[in-house]
Parts: sequence; structure tokens; C-alpha cells
Amino acid sequence: MSFESSLVSIALLFYCLRIHLLDMKPFSRYTIAGLLLVIAIIQAMAANKNSTSGSSEITENYKRKAEYIYLQAQAYKAQDSVAAYYDLMKYAHQLDSTNTAISFYYGYLMMLKDNNTDAEKECGLMMMKKHVDAHPEDYYEATYFSDACLSMRHLDMCLETMEKLAEINPTKTEVQMRLAAAYVRNNKYAQALKVYEKIEEFEGKSTEITAYKAALCSELGDTLGAINEIRTLYNTAPANVDYNLVMYELFKQYNMPDSALFYLDKAQSLDPENGNVYFAKAQYYDEIGDTVNYDNQIYNALVSNDLPVETKLNVLTQYTQTQLLRNDSTERVNNLFKVLVAQHPHEPKVHELYSMYFSTIKDFKHAIEELGYEVDLDPTNAEAWQRLMVVNILSDNYPGAVKAAQKALEYNPENLDLYRYIAPSYYQMKEYDKALDTYDKALSLVDSTQKADLYSDLLCGKGDVYVELGDSAKGFEYYEHALALSPGNTSVMNNYAYFLSLSGKELDKAESMAAKAVYANPNNATFIDTYAWVFFKKKNYDMALLYIKSAMDNSDEPSADILEHYGDILFMTGDTEGALDQWEKALKLSPNNELLQRKVRDKTYYEK
Repeated sequence: MSFESSLVSIALLFYCLRIHLLDMKPFSRYTIAGLLLVIAIIQAMAANKNSTSGSSEITENYKRKAEYIYLQAQAYKAQDSVAAYYDLMKYAHQLDSTNTAISFYYGYLMMLKDNNTDAEKECGLMMMKKHVDAHPEDYYEATYFSDACLSMRHLDMCLETMEKLAEINPTKTEVQMRLAAAYVRNNKYAQALKVYEKIEEFEGKSTEITAYKAALCSELGDTLGAINEIRTLYNTAPANVDYNLVMYELFKQYNMPDSALFYLDKAQSLDPENGNVYFAKAQYYDEIGDTVNYDNQIYNALVSNDLPVETKLNVLTQYTQTQLLRNDSTERVNNLFKVLVAQHPHEPKVHELYSMYFSTIKDFKHAIEELGYEVDLDPTNAEAWQRLMVVNILSDNYPGAVKAAQKALEYNPENLDLYRYIAPSYYQMKEYDKALDTYDKALSLVDSTQKADLYSDLLCGKGDVYVELGDSAKGFEYYEHALALSPGNTSVMNNYAYFLSLSGKELDKAESMAAKAVYANPNNATFIDTYAWVFFKKKNYDMALLYIKSAMDNSDEPSADILEHYGDILFMTGDTEGALDQWEKALKLSPNNELLQRKVRDKTYYEK
């Protein structure tokens, strides 16, 4: 072996080692054999480079080597070694670009590679096309290519491919279904209809095909044709409940309520306990405004054994949304949830939906209870733990939020979102050292793809803690760092502006940041309150009053801080009684606030 050949062999060995390190897969005897095969190929290439044989012989050798590399690439594919598969396919294509099978799979990989440009993916698509044009009978390659055409929005190319494949496979249902779908995507409804008729010739009538045909008739403006299609299916089995439901849906679509109800009633008479029929009837009664029968049918649907739990959850979600929008009795909703929980006590999704309902009506105690059942049933569900933490935070139960988070971390130790909830909870509990430690842990978990915005948020959190510790200078440094990473982070701007206003420093800078935050979030009551407070500190009481009223208007339930600020501003504009009223409201929300107690007790707390 020449020195040059040895270097090539060693380089390839290190390259393959790098691939395995990236894929984190141990070497097997099979893998070593593959490496030796590839090394042998490269050695042969190096020897071939120095041979005196003619160019045609070299070309044949390259083709043979490309086949070897291609086979080895397929072996790596079977091992899920994506990096090796891609690189070896690329190399095989470099050796022999005339091999259409190699071109196809290398092109397919180019299409799948996320960081490839559209131009590179287009190139990959054309490489796939070369093989499909040469071998239209290759079923799997043709279907892969048609899907790739769809992803690149080449609808005409997809249709052309499926037409060729369908001609070769005239009785293969899957191919004919793909062809019909391709015609529909190209707005060729009449051709699609003919394909579905062809499928019926060798498959017989089916609900699916009939529904497709009826829909195409509707698109073509043939209402009678659509009805006849469904009626033809129905006539094959008039006692079939599903066929009666299809007839109901069809006549309802064409605004023929009497005919629709006829088939719906018939479906219910055929199977009085059918959950799907109950649900269809509930929708019918809802549309005509019969709330009593609507409730009855929903109840019957939920207690039915025919409906899967997922469908029941969808039914109850829709029903709950309707009732809440109508401000109707929540007791009926609660009773239905109890029915569903009794039926499926060990289904986490049922407890999740029930907790969401309680959260919506601000019954946080019962929301926490239902979430507790959910995490007990599925303790590895990080999102459920996060919901439990959020509901605890909404109910001002910060120790409960921390307790839930600590339990969650036993199952999800590296879940960044959990730390993001723990740190603010420690902050609210005034356990500032723990808050800082938690923010540091969260910062260590931020990956490079998230870094700017998320890192900025976490730095802002640290800044808040240092300000509360009395180290405003260090807190402001963290705000500056956060804004340097994410200049448009309005949460940072808001907090920075508020604490600057409290310190009485750089009020023009505070006003500028608060204005940007409000401009970007015009309905955010907290941001508007900050803006009002900056004007208050600048003794611009007219502007302060204007914006604090806006903050109140944008708050369904104003916080103690907003109410207190409103009182302060009213006091400085001469409305002492109005100020006292707002302070008293704030004190009810924050009864241990000594400053508020003084303001209520001594209305001359502020001096103009």
C-alpha cells in the first residue's frame, strides 16, 4: 500500500469514528466489517488512481465502488445512523451520478435535510425525478417522489407521477386513491370522480368512497348527483345506523331540515343507545335553540358506552364552551363532568379537562384537586405538573407551586420550564437566595437555539431579585444585559422602568422604556400601570391619571398594586375620597400591607 493510500484509509477511519461519536452508537462487529469494506474501497480507488488502465475501466470501477458504498449506506440506515447514511450516499453519488437509484435516495435525503435551502431541496427533487422517469414501475420510489412533490408544491408533477403509477397498477386501491387526491389538488374534479367510480368497480360501495364522490358532485354544482350518491349507498343497507347518519348530514348540509330529522330519528330508533346519534341530535337541538333537549342528548351521549373517551371529551369541551359563553348554569356542566369522571376515573385527560373548567371559573381549589389526580395517574407528564404549578401561582399558593415543582423534577430533572416557574415562586415567597440559585440552574439549561429571548427573561428575573435585595445597581446591570441580548423584550423594559421610577432615577429613560412596552402591548394592564406610575413620579399627574384609568379598564380584576397606584394618583389630583376608596379596595386584596394600612388610616400620608 502506498503512503497516500494509507493516509486516505486512516482519514476515513477517523471520519467514521466521528460519525459514531455523533450518533452515540457503540461499534458492533457488523459496523467494523463495514468500516473495513469502505477502507478497502478507498484503497482500491487509490491504487486505481495510479494504474495505467484506460478511462472506461476506471468508470466501471467507480460504478462498482459506488454500489458498494450504496449498500453500506443502506446498512447504516437500518441502524438509524442518519449522519453516516447521508454522507455515504453523498459519496456514492459523487462516484457515480449515473446510477439513478443512488441519485434518488441521495436526492430524497437532500429533501429531508432541515438546513438545506429551497434551491438544494429542489435539486434533490430533480435527482429523485431522474430515477422515477427511468423506472415508473418502482412503486415505493414513485410514492416517495409524489409526496416530495407535494411538499415543494409541484402539484402538476405529483399528478403526472401518480397517473403513470396508476396506469401500471390499475387495481391497486392505494394508488388509485392517491391519483384521485392528486386530481382534486389540481382542481380536476371530474377526473377524480371517474377514479372513485373505478375504485368502486373492484372494491364495491363504501361510506368513504361515497362521501368523496358526493363531495365532488357538490364541487361540480351537481346537488342531485350528490344526493343520489348517498342514497345509492343508503339503499344497500337502509337499517344501517351510520348510513342514516350520513343521510342526515347530507340533508342538513343542503338546508333540508325535515328530511335531515327523518333520518336522524330513524337512526335513533334503530339503535336507541348509540352515542353518535345522541351527539348528532344534541347538535340538531342546539342549532334550533332547544336547550332542554340539547342538555338531555349531551347527557345521553356522555353516558353511552359507544363513544370513545376522546370523543366524549370533545363533546363536553364544546358543551362547556357553549354554556360559559351563554353565562348559563355551571351546575349542569359540573354534573356532566362528574358523570364522565365516574365513568373514566383513571383517564388523565378527563381530570385535565375538569381542571381547566375549574380554572376558567376561577375555582382554583378544585382545579388543583383535579390536577393532583392527573399527575398521580401520569407522574411523568411535565406539562401537567406545569399546569399544577400555574394554578397554585394563580391562587397565590407559592409554597404549593414549589412543592409541585420539586415533585415534578423527580421525574423531569432537566425540564427548564419547571425551573422557570420555581424561581418566581421563591421570589414571591421572599426566599431570594433560592430564587437566585434556581435562576442560575435555569440559565445553565438554556440551549443555543433558545438563548437570546429566554436567556433575557431569566436575567430579568435575577435583576428583579437583586432589586428586592436592595442592590439596585446590580439589578439594573442584569436588566441592561437582558436588553442587550433581546432589545425588544418588553417584559424587561417594563420591570426596568418600574424599578427606575421607584428609585427616582433616570425617569426619562424609564418613561421611554415604559412607552415602548405599552406600545407593543396596548392591552397589558401591568405595563400601562407602570407607564402611569412613571408619570406619577415625574409629577405629571394628568398623564398619570389618564393611564391608570386605562390600566383599570384593561383589568378584569385589578391587582392591589394597580388599585393602590390609582388611589395615590387620585389623591395627588385632589380627589381624597376617591383615593381612600381605592386604597380600601387594595387593602382587602393585600390586608398585611402596612403602607396601605397607613394610607387608609391617615389620608394625609402624601403631601402635595
